[in-house]
Amino acid sequence: MASDDAATTTARSETDSVGAGGGMSSEEAVAARPLLSPPSPSSNAPAPSRESVEELDRKYAPYARRDAYGPMGLGPIGAVEAARLAVAAVVLVPLRLVAGVLVLVAYYLVCRVCTLRVEEEREGGGEGDGYARLEGWRREVVVRCGRALARAMMFVFGFYWIREFDCRSLHAEDEHEDHSKELERPGAIVSNHVSYVDILYHMSASFPSFVAKRSVARLPLVGLIRKFTWCYTIICSKCLGCIFVQRESKTSDFKGVSGAVTERIQRAHQQKNAPMMLLFPEGTTTNGDYLLPFKTGAFLAKAPVRPVLLRYPYKRFNPAWESMSGGRHVFLLLCQFINYLEVIHLQVYYPSDQEKDDPKLYANNVRKLMAVEGNLILSDLGLAEKRVYHAALNGNCLPRALHQKDD
Repeated sequence: MASDDAATTTARSETDSVGAGGGMSSEEAVAARPLLSPPSPSSNAPAPSRESVEELDRKYAPYARRDAYGPMGLGPIGAVEAARLAVAAVVLVPLRLVAGVLVLVAYYLVCRVCTLRVEEEREGGGEGDGYARLEGWRREVVVRCGRALARAMMFVFGFYWIREFDCRSLHAEDEHEDHSKELERPGAIVSNHVSYVDILYHMSASFPSFVAKRSVARLPLVGLIRKFTWCYTIICSKCLGCIFVQRESKTSDFKGVSGAVTERIQRAHQQKNAPMMLLFPEGTTTNGDYLLPFKTGAFLAKAPVRPVLLRYPYKRFNPAWESMSGGRHVFLLLCQFINYLEVIHLQVYYPSDQEKDDPKLYANNVRKLMAVEGNLILSDLGLAEKRVYHAALNGNCLPRALHQKDD
């Protein structure tokens, strides 16, 4: 387990101050490129041996798969598992794909109707930054339908039951705190990041806003509904009020994005009807057993946050998306007859005066709390190391992959 001090002083957590995909560090400037792509057919790089894969899994433990399908989901499987996959591919997958498309179309129509004749509000001063701030019946319809249809999409993916727990074992002094704090509304939800399913759950539970790539808003048809990347998730960006960022650009307006996130969090904290922000402070996904260093974007507003922990118990296939291509992961997830999700809701975390003055301290304390309550291992690895791990699994040159960290 990496020390807490090391985790809070790493260059990654210091330079990336916008969570949930909104970090604008140099290491994330290349994140628009696929994290894991198959090696080129013309590549002469040898595939890693079993021993080297095991060594890589130990070194990059937060991203290692330990389910029945092995690294990258390409490990050998038995005859029984192969038979299960064959049956599911013929029966389950087509039915679930059709059901998923119907859910998407239904929600697109809801958002289309509810955003008619609604002026867009702009943040950051650039094109594509607009979103429709919905009020009254429009907001009510979008939220109710959005939560219901997001839950329906999770049902399509095989998450029939979700176990939720309320954890009350925060600071002992909480019992003696002034009761006026109980009336304070958190400005953001901070969650560990394991899979794209995380977003669907949070949409079904609280329908928050979050950070998304600006290019999504310019796509035809999905200007109101976020790109259904690899056919696995729904995000209605206009209705949710996403903050769009030009993540693939090295000259992005970092201060503008950070300021927009902070403003949204403060607004949600002060206004009951404003949607809360959902932020994944780790900035990337893990295998569900670890907690990476937190970026500070969720904590700059000095507002209370609500920590939420997600766990995906599994028997054969781990829903965590960490070292597998998107298409293969979605296929294997759809092939599972049932998937499991457990959610732990922690109490609202109210920052102290010292934490308000030091966002890094605030972020690190919330991270340590979540690690304790979720029985997670603290790690000081980040997105750069994840890219190195993926490159090594693909048989690419490690020095070249390491150079990408400073790109």
